[in-house]
Amino acid sequence: MTKLVLASNNAGKLREFSRLLSQKGFDVVNQGSLGVPEAEEPHVTFIENALAKARHASRITGLPALADDSGVCVVALGGAPGVYSARFAAMANGGEKSDAANNALLVDRLKDATDRRAYYYAALVLVRSADDPQPLIGEGLWWGEIVAEPRGEGGFGYDAHFLLPKLGKTAAELTSEEKNRVSHRAQALAVLMDKLDAF
Repeated sequence: MTKLVLASNNAGKLREFSRLLSQKGFDVVNQGSLGVPEAEEPHVTFIENALAKARHASRITGLPALADDSGVCVVALGGAPGVYSARFAAMANGGEKSDAANNALLVDRLKDATDRRAYYYAALVLVRSADDPQPLIGEGLWWGEIVAEPRGEGGFGYDAHFLLPKLGKTAAELTSEEKNRVSHRAQALAVLMDKLDAF
């Protein structure tokens, strides 16, 4: 099997990617286990940030690397919080960096909005080497709308406020199996898996 470094220390992502990528002959390890520090994410697009993280992990380890960048984009807010989803509240008012603070700010910003459409977006990037001139990229988009009252106990981030109208449930009300079939990250991974056949 080919060793592949995941440019993340998220245990949930490691489990998900390991299960799927093992079918393609990859042994996925997280960057922390190889002494790779978190990369900077200075860019304004998801793909650029994911590419920066993948190149960073590959440069330090000498291994192929996989990275993702994702967030929620709200139509009425011009696509915000977007790439700043994880630090939305901290950047807006110097508050804490937490899901609760981010959700509270998002709901407050939308209190007078009639258009509550939003989408989760994910970009996955796999590089064969740090200077790979043709990285493999998978993108996924998951439409929903933001609700004021949280529903559900599962998921993380904005999931409890992200309603899927066709299902009548928030992302936090889906089982992990349901979410892993339809989410933005699942869609991006499916695209990437198809491209891996040529890896």
